[in-house]
Amino acid sequence: MAGLRTAAGIRAASLLALRPLLAATHPQCLDFRPPFRPPQPLRFCAQYSAFGCCTAEQDAALARRFGALAARVDAAVWATCAGYALDLLCQECSPYAAHLYDAEDPATPLRTVPGLCEDYCLDMWQTCRSLFRHLSPDRELWALEGNRAKLCRYVSLDDTDYCFPYLLVNENLNSNLGRVVADAKGCLQLCLEEVANGLRNPVAMVHAGDGSHRFFVAEQVGLVWAYLPDGSRLEKPFLNVSQAVLTSPWEGDERGFLGLAFHPRFPHARKLYVYYSVGVGFHEWIRISEFKVSEDDENTVDHSSERIILEIEEPASNHNGGQLLFGHDGYLYIFTGDGGMAGDPFGKFGNAQNKSALLGKVLRIDVDRNERGPLYRIPPDNPFVDDPGARPEVYALGVRNMWRCSFDRGDPVSRAGRGRLFCGDVGQNKFEEVDLVERGRNYGWRAREGFECYDRKLCANSSLDDVLPIFAYPHKLGKSVTGGYVYRGCEYPNLNGLYIFGDFMSGRLMSLRENPETGHWKYSEVCMGRGQTCAFPGLINNYYPHIISFAEDEAGELYFMSTGVPSATAARGVIYKVIDPSRRAPPGKCQIHPAQVKVKSRLIPFVPKEKFIRTTESTPRPTARAPTKAPRRSSPTAVPLAPTRLPARLPRPTRRPGGRRGGGRQRGRLSTAVPAPQNGAVRLVRPSGLSPGRGRVEVFAGGHWGTVCDDAWDAKAATVVCRQLGFAHAVRAAKRAEFGEGRALPILLDDVRCAGSERNLLECAHAGVGTHNCGHQEDAGVVCSHQDPDL
Repeated sequence: MAGLRTAAGIRAASLLALRPLLAATHPQCLDFRPPFRPPQPLRFCAQYSAFGCCTAEQDAALARRFGALAARVDAAVWATCAGYALDLLCQECSPYAAHLYDAEDPATPLRTVPGLCEDYCLDMWQTCRSLFRHLSPDRELWALEGNRAKLCRYVSLDDTDYCFPYLLVNENLNSNLGRVVADAKGCLQLCLEEVANGLRNPVAMVHAGDGSHRFFVAEQVGLVWAYLPDGSRLEKPFLNVSQAVLTSPWEGDERGFLGLAFHPRFPHARKLYVYYSVGVGFHEWIRISEFKVSEDDENTVDHSSERIILEIEEPASNHNGGQLLFGHDGYLYIFTGDGGMAGDPFGKFGNAQNKSALLGKVLRIDVDRNERGPLYRIPPDNPFVDDPGARPEVYALGVRNMWRCSFDRGDPVSRAGRGRLFCGDVGQNKFEEVDLVERGRNYGWRAREGFECYDRKLCANSSLDDVLPIFAYPHKLGKSVTGGYVYRGCEYPNLNGLYIFGDFMSGRLMSLRENPETGHWKYSEVCMGRGQTCAFPGLINNYYPHIISFAEDEAGELYFMSTGVPSATAARGVIYKVIDPSRRAPPGKCQIHPAQVKVKSRLIPFVPKEKFIRTTESTPRPTARAPTKAPRRSSPTAVPLAPTRLPARLPRPTRRPGGRRGGGRQRGRLSTAVPAPQNGAVRLVRPSGLSPGRGRVEVFAGGHWGTVCDDAWDAKAATVVCRQLGFAHAVRAAKRAEFGEGRALPILLDDVRCAGSERNLLECAHAGVGTHNCGHQEDAGVVCSHQDPDL
């Protein structure tokens, strides 16, 4: 295909001058999602084989369009203009296709040809202006064919950073294309998808590993809710031990339901383990219990099956630990706090350094085959089984209050890193730390806090042989670390190996990435994307500040939970999915096929409430107000250390990417404010390669966009949609997700039955907004036309 490049095209490219980047780099495809690396090289648009927006099927469709053009255009013209045709057709595969076709704003129509740089268009007009009428059905464009200046203003992009072909040589756009975007201060710009809301201090989200792709969310008050893969929640709680759990409405109370883990062979064992606070009068303790799932309902626990596995007395009401995890070895890991108060004042060296105490430790026990005999056994390779002065359950010591730990699944291909145990350990009054926990090691508390000595006399004792954290940060950045996960999911390849964690008090999201050669960990803060970086349908760029916990789903995708009010009774908790807007996996690679689950409870559909905030800057970390009582898992405030430079705000772009100068055809307003769609508004989302007027139907209802199920989808309903979009005729009602699945959106309408005269789909008969019994593989579409298909 390289031979099709014309001398004019080469000359135009050689005249390009690099310009300063005025707007945020924002690769985006015509399906409103990030670009990807095609699973196999493209044959037609080969220049986008490494990174772009086309699969092999889409590339083949463009090649067929190219062949059809060659058949329609005069041979002499085609010999000169084929290179231009190739250029223009292949921009649907460009990682910046959304900019080139004005697809960023769903309220404006897609361009029929990509936005061109004016000098390129003027050059093309000299010899190949007749090509436009073969590339585009736009009659307004055809009418300008004889007027060079007007035609080129009509098809040009005002922002020359993104017009074709300037963007090909713009180093600011292309130097880091396909990598996680960082702002000028190195803050990684990610985005979020709201997954659940209205939760009371969601302390844990776990999956059962049974192929159902359900996730279970625990509230601090002692309720666990089951969610299905479509985001709907079962009305009946999965587990309710709220009557036994000790907590209070006070903001920052550390007691309550704190941990949950499913047996690693759950589909067969049908057991789960919970960690919660109990108390009578002034006597308090933590309890680890075993439950079984009900024989009658797989979405409900048999509450009569509770067996108390272990109880540990708590001398104070704080530093209660709370994490439960099953390791790849099949053993249950229990993470306890040091007993509370300040400075671990219990005994000569504190609980954490006392091997005969279970507090301030990582414990490891075997709960398999415990139906008869002891409730748990000691793994034979536990490090202190032969030490008469130690509890045999102890796996690691020197822990202050580890809050949220996780096992690394390992690299999806090489398995490198598999089984590593990461923990965030909350500090005393100066430092927070992240540790890699290993068998038999001492993590230093109370001798050491972070990298520094806390108890100088104990710190000088060389027999401690304590392990330094992989990362520690001062209280200038945050005062209560929340441990996270190493990303090992499928959907966002660039995040693989990135450990993402946060801080409960400051609201910071942070990350670490290991240098495999040196073993050192590089720190980067995580910001919400600036400008239009997160302007994908269904995504947001802000979150509540008190980061309580992190989670991964059954497929390995990453989430975190936070709240606006850190009280066990305030329903202000939200679950967010972490999204990388710079790159996704190839379409179809990460599809999941959830095992069917029989549901007996009523389903409550998920309705997102959080909104995208339009801004030209990286969204700063949210400001968390201090709780009205001592902050959960935090410690007394210290005098701040030397300040750490925070990401500065970036200048505001003078216009949005893809905006137009006056005189051209306007596609929406140039201001950054976008009016909210009216209830009942519709839009079409079409895979690249298709002409306008066909695509998946998405409807706006209840404050957000969603899809329509095709159960009763017919030509009359298609007529309502096409007329609403300005088309005179509905050619066909498309079914079974012919134009792709809107997985990022809820299904809003099902059983739609129209007479054909309604103004919008909401006026038709339907099952009720958000009520459905279908999946995205049944998303409805339409094929519309300005011309009568029967003529």
